[in-house]
Amino acid sequence: MSKAVLMQGNEAAVEGAIAAGMRVFAGYPITPSTEIAEQSALRLPQVGGHFIQMEDEISSIAAVLGASAAGVKAMTATSGPGFSLMQENLGYGAMAEIPCVVVDVQRSGPSTGLPTSPAQGDYMQARWGTHGDHPVIALSPSSVLETYTLIIRAFNLSEKYRTPVIFLMDEIVGHMREGVELPKPNTLRINQRKMSFHDGANKQCYFVPEGEYVPAMKPFGRGERYNITGLAHDESGFPTNNTQVAGKLVSRLLAKVEDNVDDIVRIEEYAMEDAETAIVCFGGTARAAMEAVLAAREAGKKVGLFRPITVWPFPEKQLRSRLPQLKHILMVEHNHGQMLLEVQRAAGGSVPVSFLGKVDGTVISPAEILAKLQEMEV
Repeated sequence: MSKAVLMQGNEAAVEGAIAAGMRVFAGYPITPSTEIAEQSALRLPQVGGHFIQMEDEISSIAAVLGASAAGVKAMTATSGPGFSLMQENLGYGAMAEIPCVVVDVQRSGPSTGLPTSPAQGDYMQARWGTHGDHPVIALSPSSVLETYTLIIRAFNLSEKYRTPVIFLMDEIVGHMREGVELPKPNTLRINQRKMSFHDGANKQCYFVPEGEYVPAMKPFGRGERYNITGLAHDESGFPTNNTQVAGKLVSRLLAKVEDNVDDIVRIEEYAMEDAETAIVCFGGTARAAMEAVLAAREAGKKVGLFRPITVWPFPEKQLRSRLPQLKHILMVEHNHGQMLLEVQRAAGGSVPVSFLGKVDGTVISPAEILAKLQEMEV
């Protein structure tokens, strides 16, 4: 029998992470993600794991990368200001191919902004926050139950593709409490990282067989030693100035996500079969958008919901497949138009794209969405 509980989104993130095998959490408290650190401090010792509060967010992500390199599934959690501080080491994790999960419970900004108010202003930062061309996978839940199941998927993708995965929550979902039935542990699919063992000084720790994208990871914490660096490196892990080797490396890092979007990308659609207007949204904003769709349908309007669950890579193929039937797209998000840019790019001018956003720390209501639809003459 499934376990029924009353749970907060932030608590669900911890419980799902533990179910996925997370045994190290290193972090620094910041509203509205602090409950994730508190719950990790309580729960990890109960399952043989370790919690450590670091002096800041820079050291937090560094500790998480170190724990993962030692063979332990690891996670940290933060909000906008802390997420900004983590960007350099996120790039390091991408280049060194160290799996981990970074939870960003978004709040209103910029700077320290409105710490307890909802926002979705870190969407573009999740993709472009660190410098250089780098792979990014980012997922965004819209409910407490989905937070639990989706963070398991975040760990699975991180281990499969050897890359940091950003779990892009928002204050709406993080602080919301819902009654949920957690799935049975034996029904969960949990990925373990692919390991390799090589003797000798030149271990070829980044060797990738022809036709594959991801090197097997050596168990650093079991006595294996090899070089890890954020510099461009060869298959032995040591820095190189060979531009051909560096180009091949970065191209592979990008390709392991770009060439596997069908495996990585997930969306939710509601009432899209005959929809002539699509409301596009993500994360907690979907709560109001769903109510608006239901009300519009009751009024006889052909409105549907298109929600990216994988927000990076953006599900452009799935959205483009709906364009021939659409007369309107309404992008709804708690920012000044960040995912809007991706929707406009995917639409390519074939369908008019309208926008409804907020940057004042208040929640977009179903009534506001319905009013915008009326303004669009839907």
